[in-house]
Amino acid sequence: MPAAAVERPVSALYARIQQALGLTPIRSDEDMLRLVERRMPVKVIESLMRCGLEADEVYSLILPQRTLSHRKTRKEPLSAEESDRALRIARTLALAETVFGDHDKALNWLRKPKRHYAGRSPLEMLATETGGRLVEEVLYQIDYGMAA
Repeated sequence: MPAAAVERPVSALYARIQQALGLTPIRSDEDMLRLVERRMPVKVIESLMRCGLEADEVYSLILPQRTLSHRKTRKEPLSAEESDRALRIARTLALAETVFGDHDKALNWLRKPKRHYAGRSPLEMLATETGGRLVEEVLYQIDYGMAA
């Protein structure tokens, strides 16, 4: 196991997720579960966009533009499902940043189509939980030196 993979504290990953969502505190998986169950505020969308997610990516992966507008107008939080999707993206972005050591490299990797995913990008794979797990699996393989 490479030293870099061993030395990274889990808390650093939680800190990156917290930064991507613009919410505190996130120190454990239990904290993330509570955020989803309680429904995240709409401001997490703006935070994800500040982290580099584009509007069309938000609308295709988390919630449609019209729904987002309604949530903002009515001052409603995201639904549990939308919160879960936002968390999936933040978690994967945080992991990619950790693996590649650079925010821009992480976003480039997430957006580039891969043969491994039948020509889809890792970001497109995040549309489902299963796809998200496959992306995380590849990121861990890259981190441990098992994939290029």
